[in-house]
Amino acid sequence: MRSLILIPALVLALTAGLTASTVRIFQTNAAGDNIHLIDPATNKVVAVIGGIEVPHGAAVSPDGSRFYFSNEADHTLDIVDGKTHKVTKQIPLSGRPNNISISKNGRRVYVAIRSLPGAVDVIDTATGTRAKSIPTKGGIHNTFVSPDGNHVVAGSIDGTNFTVIDVKTEEPLWTQTFDRGVRPIAFEPAPDGSTSRLFVQLSDFHGFAVVDFAQRKELQRITLPEVPVGERHTQGLQGSPSHGIATSPDGRTLWVCSKVNSYVYAYSLPDLKLLGGVHLGDHPDWLTLTPDGKSVYVANAGSNSVSVIDAASRKEVARIPVGQVPKRNITAVWP
Repeated sequence: MRSLILIPALVLALTAGLTASTVRIFQTNAAGDNIHLIDPATNKVVAVIGGIEVPHGAAVSPDGSRFYFSNEADHTLDIVDGKTHKVTKQIPLSGRPNNISISKNGRRVYVAIRSLPGAVDVIDTATGTRAKSIPTKGGIHNTFVSPDGNHVVAGSIDGTNFTVIDVKTEEPLWTQTFDRGVRPIAFEPAPDGSTSRLFVQLSDFHGFAVVDFAQRKELQRITLPEVPVGERHTQGLQGSPSHGIATSPDGRTLWVCSKVNSYVYAYSLPDLKLLGGVHLGDHPDWLTLTPDGKSVYVANAGSNSVSVIDAASRKEVARIPVGQVPKRNITAVWP
């Protein structure tokens, strides 16, 4: 039976606008069947959507009428009504899903299919059907839409690559290969809004790779600060000592999680100079920022909480209890 804990009703949209009045942080819980919604104005949980077994990724339609969650247990994309918070439809997928993303106009949801041989399932949100499955070189862990909305980037762990897909044609354009599996990816926009660089977290690497998008090549790797042997977490890393990375809305800061010592680190952009770090709950796994860039929300998978970081002071200002093993989170805004 599907369950819903409703604490006041909300409606959301995908991106911030000048007239936006409400912001919510969506936190999925990987070892449970629910998603927590946090109001960043109060740092309180204001709703819990239940009944979605092993939720992984989350996305929201631009008008806030629908929420989308990948359901690993049922191998479906679940659609939730933005007002009632009830599941209205389950769309069958081509395999077990991981993370998801949504097009800027809300017409497509891109679902990472982790099952081999791997694919990106393209969901038509108008009809609520799977319109296409784009084959990839390996199972896909995450999909991301570029800042300008022109590309989908799909990262593969076992394929040790990411594939860049053209949004208009829904065909692969090129693939970047690494010596390790591809985990989360962050984007650095160029002045014209296109993608300048990608910051790519890799399996068994405590840091991230820097990729020039136009040149289609890796430029360098940045290793996070060395952790003394006695302070290192060695259990529960799941092959990913650094998992969770995001660029601030103003494009001036890169935030990076470390599961090795339960820190999040800040780097200045574009020079990638270390600014400092903040100690968090156990095994920080993902992060998202408010549209004004003032707060960073970090999912602590090992302590079932979300840490709230004041970006300016780089200090933890709150720790919010959520569900079991929180991982993926997103920021949603509606007018």
